[in-house]
Amino acid sequence: MMKAIVFDIGNVLIRWDPVPPFIPALGTETAVRDFLDRIDFDGRNLRADAGASFADLAAELDDASDRRTLGLYLKNFASSLVEPIEGSWALMSRLRDRGLQIHAITNWSAETWPIGVRAHPRLGDAFGTVIVSGEEKLLKPDPEIFRVFFTRSGLDPRDCLFIDDKPENCAAAESVGMQSVHFTDPEALEAALQRQGLL
Repeated sequence: MMKAIVFDIGNVLIRWDPVPPFIPALGTETAVRDFLDRIDFDGRNLRADAGASFADLAAELDDASDRRTLGLYLKNFASSLVEPIEGSWALMSRLRDRGLQIHAITNWSAETWPIGVRAHPRLGDAFGTVIVSGEEKLLKPDPEIFRVFFTRSGLDPRDCLFIDDKPENCAAAESVGMQSVHFTDPEALEAALQRQGLL
């Protein structure tokens, strides 16, 4: 019997975009994207989500200007959280009203998670158990991060539905015994939840 819904957060509950923190320094989206590509921001950000500090990641860059610019991400991180995806929050509320537990497993830096909670206080109140990858030094889709969740929440994977915008994370959840829904938008999520009899 389904007891719990486990949400991813970035681009499921909060729209995330790495560009805005760098606009004050670089001026245009094109300039920012060129910078992000040049320093392999995606790779560095993933390492931050796995527990690396942004100071250490910046120190690896040869160019002093690049180091300063990367530092803006942490300073201006709140602006990367563009907006709540309100349709997803509304579905969460309906699921909670149906008696389902609400939890989260997120790939998110330990340094930026508190900033996110300050910017969007609902993140601090919405979940029974939150697994933040940067705190655990484990990233989805590593199955071990799901096992940490089961240990901490006391839940059986068969009683959990996992929602994530990345198919590989959904596949990892299924590999440890959870059901999953690949998130594309709130309307499709609502339809999937209705098909499963959860709404």
